[in-house]
Amino acid sequence: MDKLKMQTANKADENFKKLAAMFPNAVTETINENGEVVRAIDKDVLMQEISCKVVDGNEERYQFTWPDKKKSVLLANAPINKTLRPCREESVDFDTTENLYIEGDNLEVLKLLQETYFGKIKMIYIDPPYNTGNDFVYNDEFGIRNEEWNGISGNYDADGNQIVGALEKNTEANGRFHTDWLNMIYPRLKLAKDLLADDGVIFISIDDNEQVNLSKVCDEIFGPNNRIGPIIQNKQNAKNDTVNIQKNHEFMLIYRKSTIIDGAKVKATLSRRVVTYRDVLEENGQFYYLNDPITTRGEGGTLNARPNLGYTIYYNPKTGDFLAKSDYNIQLAKTENNEDIVYRTDTDLIEKGYVTVRPPRVRGQLGCWTWALDKFNAEKHSVVITGKPGSYTARKRTFVDSNCVICKEGKLVYMSAVEANSRSILDFSTNEGTNELSSLIKGNVFNNPKNLEMIKYLISLVQDSNAYVLDFFSGSSTTAHAVMQLNAEDSGHRKFIMVQLPEKCDEKSEAYKAGYKTICEIGKERIRRAGAKIKEEAGLAAQNLDTGFRVLKCDTSNMKDVYYNPAEYEVNMFSRLEDNIKEDRTPEDLLFQVMLDLGVLLSSKIEETTISGKKVFNVEDNYLIACFDSDVSEETIKAIAKQKPYYFVMRDSSMASDSVATNFDQIFATYSPDTVRKVL
Repeated sequence: MDKLKMQTANKADENFKKLAAMFPNAVTETINENGEVVRAIDKDVLMQEISCKVVDGNEERYQFTWPDKKKSVLLANAPINKTLRPCREESVDFDTTENLYIEGDNLEVLKLLQETYFGKIKMIYIDPPYNTGNDFVYNDEFGIRNEEWNGISGNYDADGNQIVGALEKNTEANGRFHTDWLNMIYPRLKLAKDLLADDGVIFISIDDNEQVNLSKVCDEIFGPNNRIGPIIQNKQNAKNDTVNIQKNHEFMLIYRKSTIIDGAKVKATLSRRVVTYRDVLEENGQFYYLNDPITTRGEGGTLNARPNLGYTIYYNPKTGDFLAKSDYNIQLAKTENNEDIVYRTDTDLIEKGYVTVRPPRVRGQLGCWTWALDKFNAEKHSVVITGKPGSYTARKRTFVDSNCVICKEGKLVYMSAVEANSRSILDFSTNEGTNELSSLIKGNVFNNPKNLEMIKYLISLVQDSNAYVLDFFSGSSTTAHAVMQLNAEDSGHRKFIMVQLPEKCDEKSEAYKAGYKTICEIGKERIRRAGAKIKEEAGLAAQNLDTGFRVLKCDTSNMKDVYYNPAEYEVNMFSRLEDNIKEDRTPEDLLFQVMLDLGVLLSSKIEETTISGKKVFNVEDNYLIACFDSDVSEETIKAIAKQKPYYFVMRDSSMASDSVATNFDQIFATYSPDTVRKVL
């Protein structure tokens, strides 16, 4: 049986193997700082292989760099001995949900997710610290061993748990103001790219403090050819930050994973438009998408500005007939309030049962239509009058082509890219998330939560209603809320993965006074309340909706140090270290670390059974079977082997006798020879 590594992969080792396979002539050996002979790459040979023009020394070149950049790359590649421990009591529908809420430093969590979710995430949205001078910056270590850093940084207590209060604000007085922020964001984005699917996409909210630097970082990691944005977004509460100039916008950077995979072009992810079923018209089995009303908004949308667009539409609710009357029905009349245009009504049509349909008022003045009367008449066949008495309006209908998927039950229609109307991100203000959160949790418990409708819109652009959506700066969990809301609207089965550092709430804050000690507590409670509200509002349509989540917490490994470094322990010490698993860890803790090590989805179905008195975990219908009890008998081993699991895992020292150990391989050879057997 093979022994599980129980730690994240060393990405530098993996990259070395890839280079060695492509350029074996560049592989060499050298002596390290300890005098040991180690493998290495000959830089000069490698440069000859990959460069048309060799750049070396102080020769000028185009580049983007900062202090410790090389170390931030090493930090992303370095392995860690960490794990994710399940927390059932804080979860919702733990046994059935496919959603995850993970507490911990997102750099460590992203490393832990590499094996399991590599290439599986269709969309990432993050709202990282903007580096305004008031943000927390993660104190990532550079150039020293993790154990040394943990001891001197003050970031960890005696049990190895992270102390969030040790994090400091990155003020402009810091001589490494931009450097520290770049060293924080670079390794996280580098790891995030590996999690994205080939046609995956990442959205990053940012303001002007680091937008330029972040763009350069993303160009380097994802490649400038994969840049979809930046795009700008309105700020609702803009401040006069500079003299005579108001900052009205923030930014959103958008990058795809890749445009070419294995020599073939990858189809763009962002091309599907989602509209609610109330915006769809069905006639004789044919579906039509209803566009926005044909009215004009803004200063140019008043009858004062454009009187030629001021005709009246007369609509008969009983027959469905309608017609437009030209501008000779508009009377010019100067009034006291300076409104110089008023409508005249055709009384004959009113007596025949018609009602007037006119554009809404714009800034207190009469509005106008978008189309001139001639165009209206030419397009009348595509016009539909919608609404209710007193608020009728005219809208254009667009034919939904046969390639679209119509989902009446889910009350949503997927539009093709050709027919869809794209929506501007400017339609969503950055600061409009407060009302959505306060409707669930009273009080100002979180500053500047993201706009729920904006995140939902971004998710809807991804062409996969079963997608994994990741947010590793999850804050108040707007992204999780958006995933559940969109799934309720279109019967989708998207899964969210939220990652958040358990940052402590200020004791003077409203959040702390309301009983929320950390940001994570706010996020988890929002998901609970949002899920309950969505299910209540959706009724029977939400009976299969997943509004649960498994809570996992990043912690030190379940294994004692002797498991990783047995050579450092003297032989006479092993009698005191017979068990290489920490005393406070449960069998379920061990199961999740095994799932991480073997690349098994953390949302997988887990069934707990008893075989011959021993607790046995069955993950995803015999894909993985694990037993961590002691004194495991031959009877238990035989019963497990007969289930023919793909993986079987047990503790190295848990066999009941030498006879069981001797017969172990023979039992599996008889009943399930293809099972991969592993031990802790």
